[in-house]
Amino acid sequence: MKALLIVDVQNDFCPGGALEVPNGDQIIPAINQLSKQFDIVVQTQDWHPKEHSSFASSHQGKEPFETIEMPYGEQVLWPNHCVQGSRGADFHADLETNRSQLIIRKGFRKDIDSYSAFFENDDETTTGLTGYLRERDIDTLYTVGLATDFCVKWSVIDGIKEGFNVFVIEDAVKGIDIEGSVDKAWQEMLEKGAQKVLSADFLP
Repeated sequence: MKALLIVDVQNDFCPGGALEVPNGDQIIPAINQLSKQFDIVVQTQDWHPKEHSSFASSHQGKEPFETIEMPYGEQVLWPNHCVQGSRGADFHADLETNRSQLIIRKGFRKDIDSYSAFFENDDETTTGLTGYLRERDIDTLYTVGLATDFCVKWSVIDGIKEGFNVFVIEDAVKGIDIEGSVDKAWQEMLEKGAQKVLSADFLP
């Protein structure tokens, strides 16, 4: 069985948002078309408390995009984004969500960031997604959303680690691209065993 995984298509990651992915909203029409081709659709939603430890504003004298060491490893510091209950955390208004059967909220623990749909950034604390997919006999995931070089990449790599066949739909993902991070993300995903496909492969 296959499922569509839609990663973080939220206002703060789209143009005008606090942590915008350039042209991030341009993939939404393709995602809406794709979701009609899948019986099972899962979404993720970045969902941070106001003073999350990954926000630069939580660390005196630090600027967004600097890195610090956290107990679980290196952490990029971000502008405040996807704060629980804020408009920025809402799904983009153009995204059709009525076919989604599960929404995984991540990053809600104050002291640890979460890029992946499967694990927090300590690689141990699970979101419960693996169990849900196994219970529903899903073995193959098609991944779309934002951002290619962060939450999409980690979701794809962790999905493969968890034993799923993972495809990335190339024209339905967009990245932030910090110093070539999108190309690097593609390289990492493909090396781990992800497969690249196009939305046209699914659409009638």
